Amino acid sequence: MKKSARSFDPRQEMARPDFEVFHYHDPKMQEVSLHHHDFYEVYCFLSGAVEYAVEGRCYTLQPRDILLIGPMELHRPMVAPEQAYERIVLWIARDYFEALPGGALIRGCFERGRNLYHAEHTQIPQLMEKLAQEFAGDSPDCALAARGLLYQLLAELRRLVFSTPGDGGETEEQGLAAQVLAYIGEHYREELSLDSLAAAFFVSKSYLSHLFRQSVGTGVYRCILLKRLQHARKLLSEGAAPGAVCRSCGFADYANFYRAFRKVYGAGPNELKSRPESL
Repeated sequence: MKKSARSFDPRQEMARPDFEVFHYHDPKMQEVSLHHHDFYEVYCFLSGAVEYAVEGRCYTLQPRDILLIGPMELHRPMVAPEQAYERIVLWIARDYFEALPGGALIRGCFERGRNLYHAEHTQIPQLMEKLAQEFAGDSPDCALAARGLLYQLLAELRRLVFSTPGDGGETEEQGLAAQVLAYIGEHYREELSLDSLAAAFFVSKSYLSHLFRQSVGTGVYRCILLKRLQHARKLLSEGAAPGAVCRSCGFADYANFYRAFRKVYGAGPNELKSRPESL
């Protein structure tokens, strides 16, 4: 199979309006920070030693595992540096995905509060390999084949998701991390700190800080920042003024808001307002 040489981009923007597929093989993987994007992701793990954090849940991956990551979910892989890392990643634009025939049924796969599915006894890994091969081709026949494989893959994913029993394997720590992230997402307008969150959940600051490093893969303040930026980006795309967005999303001043937004998205909030398709 053709391997992609594309380097990791923390902004993760799509270049196409429909879908993209990448087959990655990294002999030595660079560290990936916690990030999010505004499209659907289907991730097929092939080899390596990887723990993958998604919205406070941390999964130890086995070959042929599938991760379903919805728009704006915070996630990051934690890869052992001494082992090669191989995976196939499918990105599907939100508008394209939700306009697909049966899109509402398929979208339900990403709305079950679970990200990891074991696909070793399904056709899904092979379908993703074929999809990556056809997507890498440059003929009209390849484009047609890729679109057909995408539909077949989504149908198989739905079968897998809705035939998988409820996951009772979440630890108490992972459950707490997910609850804290949800709380941050609901209270992002307010003044949030490690102290206030620890008090709200009746745990010590040191325990909460350790929990986030272990289950989320980054610190509490980074999560607060990313949750605020998620909401800011949404408001800006809807036409809100940058100054008003800054005030409504919990930022102390516009300079800090501007720097943080530009660092994460590669453009200032005023640029997103004028050209939302660019991010």
